[in-house]
Amino acid sequence: MCGIALILSGVDVVGCDLYRESDGPPSTDAEEPALVVGDLKDAIGRRGPDSLGVRKVFVQLKQTDSVGKDDDKEYTEEDLHICYEENANNNISSIFKVANVQDNIINRWIAELYFLGATLQLRGASPIFQPLVDSSGNILVYNGEIFGGIHVSDDKNDAETLLHVLESCCYCNGNENGNVCYCTKLGAQFIPEIISKIKGPWALIYWQKKSGTLWFGRDAFGRRSLLVHWPTMGDARFVLSSVSPALTIGKISDTEVECSSSNICYWEELPCGIYSLCLKAPNASEQLVKQKLVGEIRKHKWTDPLLNRLVEWERTCLDPKVDPFFSNDLQLQRDQLALSSNSPKGVHKAVARMELEEHGSDIHNHIPGDARPAVKVLNALKESVMRRTVSRIFQTPRHEDEMDDHSPIAILFSGGLDSMILAAILDQCIDSKYTIDLLNVSFDGQLAPDRVSARAGVAELQTVAPHRRWRLVEIDAVLSNLAWEAKHLLALIQPAKTYMDLNIGIALWLAAGGDGWVDGGLCKLHNNHQRYRYKSTSRILLVGSGADEQCAGYGRHRTKYRLGGWVSLHEEMRLDVQRIWKRNMGRDDRCISDHGKEARFPFLDEDVIKTLLDFPLWEIAELDKPAGIGDKKILREVSWLLGLKQAAEMPKRAIQFGSRIARESNRKNFGSNRAANQASAGSVEIHHSLS
Repeated sequence: MCGIALILSGVDVVGCDLYRESDGPPSTDAEEPALVVGDLKDAIGRRGPDSLGVRKVFVQLKQTDSVGKDDDKEYTEEDLHICYEENANNNISSIFKVANVQDNIINRWIAELYFLGATLQLRGASPIFQPLVDSSGNILVYNGEIFGGIHVSDDKNDAETLLHVLESCCYCNGNENGNVCYCTKLGAQFIPEIISKIKGPWALIYWQKKSGTLWFGRDAFGRRSLLVHWPTMGDARFVLSSVSPALTIGKISDTEVECSSSNICYWEELPCGIYSLCLKAPNASEQLVKQKLVGEIRKHKWTDPLLNRLVEWERTCLDPKVDPFFSNDLQLQRDQLALSSNSPKGVHKAVARMELEEHGSDIHNHIPGDARPAVKVLNALKESVMRRTVSRIFQTPRHEDEMDDHSPIAILFSGGLDSMILAAILDQCIDSKYTIDLLNVSFDGQLAPDRVSARAGVAELQTVAPHRRWRLVEIDAVLSNLAWEAKHLLALIQPAKTYMDLNIGIALWLAAGGDGWVDGGLCKLHNNHQRYRYKSTSRILLVGSGADEQCAGYGRHRTKYRLGGWVSLHEEMRLDVQRIWKRNMGRDDRCISDHGKEARFPFLDEDVIKTLLDFPLWEIAELDKPAGIGDKKILREVSWLLGLKQAAEMPKRAIQFGSRIARESNRKNFGSNRAANQASAGSVEIHHSLS
């Protein structure tokens, strides 16, 4: 995980209203907080503990005297000119490159680009320092991983590789519409073509010096955070950042925390996609009224056909009535359901459970084992986890003396279906010498549902994988003792601002910190069977995000299916996937990475998404069946294939409820759970004191 940021000043940014979510810039009377660069560096630095660097680019107009006439008026020709660059990595040194000034040219500094890059390096044989600069003067700050699409050598870093590939791209800014330019004739590719190839999570900011163009964006599912501040009357700068600094609570006292609409709106989640901002000199008529460069923001299309299909979330087959191959299978399912429809719920669940146990699913008896949907999904998940865990860093561990107890990868672990699947697959993907940390947070000690299921899950994993060392890290918290953390999390979750967002953010942040207790008697790692303190040092965290959205895991999915059938269910699931960047991923990324750790999401791997879309929806879920059986049916079958029979029956439970932070928050802020439910507490925005 890395932290990246850019502050662009002195540029009149055009076109941002097309992408701005708010109604527009606030009035001049609205109080808008000042962005303090030092605070931004601190926030970025927490994400990338290995190095922190900055680089400034100063842009000026190169003005040549009297080169032409228009309507009997003389005008001057102006173009961009990089005056000098300042580079400071780790606050150790500064290097200045000052351009030569010719006698007949008047140089005026106008714009500044201020890049920040903090690095958590998990790949590559040699250390890197962001911002990265190539021999052509192009600058890249990158937060992401390249798991496919662009080849990365074993001893190279993702960002280094991407910078090298981008250096050879077209700089004409004119071939996106199919126009043939000089660069294209030489075999150069357009920057969106390169970026669209990347498989994996990413957010980037790239300065192409020769064209004077700033490129920025985030992957199609928003797996890496990138916030934007669109220029306003109060702050005319264009700002991009992985995270908000503590600016929105900087004036709040120690005993009061408030979120007002005026400061929350400083940031927005940048919608997924690839954007460019080309800096140009103002035209002759504008030169007398503005002393700024002009930059127009454009959003570019994904050029990879497969990626476009995933973004549109088009399923191969949706309506059973037009799919003769599956019609008999579907009728068999309906007949089975009809036979048990009048039975008690327990009998209904027992019948469904027996089907799973005997066949994985009765309707697949005629399908060869390797072609069964659950087998294909399991294989896709294995490849996804493998891509996210195989790295040179694991071949040469940094802590040789702690090899026997080293845990390079941890899992955010509730003991539920998704985290149990990830744990069992991870066991098959990394060397047996490594311990796997399972991070579990509770706001009700050993009584929270997620704590109970986590302890049961460890016991089942020990049975399925007896040679693996499993370490359940029990992270206990009391909400009333988290005053500082609540303030800190209010900044991290921005621009999210509801109690639900804050509750989820706190739970994720505490879990990612990995500071808790280990039950020696349960985990059986040492001769010590006592409960002892432990802090996980794993820098890679596997998270189950995306499973519920893709496999009908939410209660509203059952409601949509009941009211509108398969089509209605599909539309609701597509909406969930297409807005996951805004509702979940940015917030979760910011909360987890604040500890200098990187979240990886195997269920949101491009190939996993494609595999799930290749099957009819009734292979993914059977929402006529009870909760814990029909929802996420495909993953329950995967769980059975892994030998996790108990996990296969676990009901869906969101982290805020499983950890019981929602209950504690409701009591604290609304007086009781009942009052909170009446107020729809989850969607209530935070405006009053949290002390």
